[in-house]
Amino acid sequence: MSNSAATTAIVTGAGQGLGAATARRLAHDGHSVAVVDINSDTAHRTAAAIIEAGGRAIALEADVAIEAQAAEAVERTAAELGPPTILVNNAGILRDNLLFKMSADDWDEVMGVHLRGAFLMAREAQRHMVEHGGGRIVNISSIAALGNRGQANYSAAKAGLQGFTKTLAIELGPYQITANAIAPGFIETAMTRATAARMRMDFEDLREGAEKQIPLRRIGQPDDVAAVASFLAGPDSSYVSGQVIYVAGGPAN
Repeated sequence: MSNSAATTAIVTGAGQGLGAATARRLAHDGHSVAVVDINSDTAHRTAAAIIEAGGRAIALEADVAIEAQAAEAVERTAAELGPPTILVNNAGILRDNLLFKMSADDWDEVMGVHLRGAFLMAREAQRHMVEHGGGRIVNISSIAALGNRGQANYSAAKAGLQGFTKTLAIELGPYQITANAIAPGFIETAMTRATAARMRMDFEDLREGAEKQIPLRRIGQPDDVAAVASFLAGPDSSYVSGQVIYVAGGPAN
């Protein structure tokens, strides 16, 4: 991978929030971007914004937890934009509840999107990266990997992504493919607003409480995460692999 090489990126869950910000940033960096999301409308909005800004993008509707759909998304990307050499596994859902209230379906759905989805997309995309002679895989974990009340499923999935990332770095390193994870802290997105609603709190009250606990005294924005993804997807990170970078406004506890 080099600055002059034409590259194609796939970003999952790119219809809104962190995924949309990352897709826009990678397009700004000069990559063609496949915007993958289970919601066709939001995927098309993100892709349209990239195209309007002068970038190259396509919108692909896919449930990354379904093997055939994940494979089709990667193959359509290769056919329409070129072989993908960057993959950002960002797709995620919340099914929050305390353990004794959590259903097996709540557990399985979260594991399916976060872990199975990342596995399926990475398995398909790495074939193109190996043929290309290198690539970048960035998995979006979370500070919740360290544990968070009401999120046994989400925390376990995000911790699993970190182990998955380190294993990919070992297995794919000989093919010049790096694998890293980003673990965001409190980022202002639709998901964090949903968390506030689950807690029956006003979002601004939740924000104020969080800011008091964060050393930088502010919550993060999607562009904070997108900037780190940009680095990990680019040529300057060629000797960084198997790492988990916490983007949380301070040390992770």
